[in-house]
Amino acid sequence: MLFYSVVIITGLLVMRPSTDAVFRTSLVFSFAMSVFANVLIEMGGLLGYGTLKGLLTGRYVQPKREQRVFLLIDMKDSTGLAERLGPIRFHELLNEFFRNVSDAALETRAEIHKYVGDEAILTWTIGPALANGDCLACPFIARDMIAGNGERYRKRFGAVPAFRASLHCGEIVAGEIGDGRREIAYVGDTLNVAARLLDAAKTTGRDVLVSADLLKSMALPSDLRAEPLPTLTVRGRKAPLEIFALSRVS
Repeated sequence: MLFYSVVIITGLLVMRPSTDAVFRTSLVFSFAMSVFANVLIEMGGLLGYGTLKGLLTGRYVQPKREQRVFLLIDMKDSTGLAERLGPIRFHELLNEFFRNVSDAALETRAEIHKYVGDEAILTWTIGPALANGDCLACPFIARDMIAGNGERYRKRFGAVPAFRASLHCGEIVAGEIGDGRREIAYVGDTLNVAARLLDAAKTTGRDVLVSADLLKSMALPSDLRAEPLPTLTVRGRKAPLEIFALSRVS
């Protein structure tokens, strides 16, 4: 706040070197705007700028059907890391891990929907997600960023975190939910299927799984390959789900 005060007062004095009524009014207005801007920035950081925009504009006051892509990222061996590091240092590790995931989300224009324990949920509206394969590239960009900070992780925590990921697309219903604390919730089978895919990544030993529903909707980036796996039975779906393991071309 001291920095903002110095900048505001210095700027006003340069433009109007007298402390008259106009100067005092400008000073009050400048401080009010700086506080307002900082509150918006902090709220955007807490809620996510996409969520904040939706809440401020009232876009989701009435529930809306949307086509979206979801990416779920889940840290491997988080229980073992938490036991070894203790709760404070494990929280610091999670913060570093999610910072790298956030950087990958920013690069691929994803919205971070929420963090749930050691899991991050990222989402795109269907148009931008399918345009150039950003959603498929996102987990690999996150992996690169974690690897790029590998030495920092090893020095601070004695280990470099790894993760599993799943990707799926489909229709959801988006709408505001809650009273004392409001948020935009996504409801529907699409997120449930993405979660089931993430479970399958653990059982199949593959790091990144993607549904055929998503692969059929877009061109596969040239540096990625998709290996078909046995179909997955998902409760509530009539037909088994076709799934693929995504990896980088050697």
